[in-house]
Amino acid sequence: MPSKKILRSGAFADFFCDGVQRGSTITLAGQIGVDQNGNTPRDLKGQVMICYENIKRILTEFGADLDDVIDETWFVTDMQECMTNVTDIFALREEIFGRKPEVSQTLVGVAALVDPKLKVEIKCIAHLGSNSDSERM
Repeated sequence: MPSKKILRSGAFADFFCDGVQRGSTITLAGQIGVDQNGNTPRDLKGQVMICYENIKRILTEFGADLDDVIDETWFVTDMQECMTNVTDIFALREEIFGRKPEVSQTLVGVAALVDPKLKVEIKCIAHLGSNSDSERM
């Protein structure tokens, strides 16, 4: 069995890993809209942007990037706000990924996240080597 590579950082490093790699699969802990300085934007779009900045930072530590992401799970505290802004959010995702994201995605409405200011948390799975030309089925 391949060895496990882990990344621990930040205030909760003693409690959980930001990312775990086994073989070519990388799983990321849910990333929230809090930047490196502890700031949280009030708007959902701003929080999504920071979530992806955090995701990119962690993926880089494993030699991966957004092209390697194959699955996302979004947890949102206000589904109505999310769906009202879905066009802007999906445009932002395309900008961040550099094209329409080629990932499976699940959107889950939740009552709350770890901090009441938070509106979204994004959890990802990446697979190294998956950034070759995609094939539609």
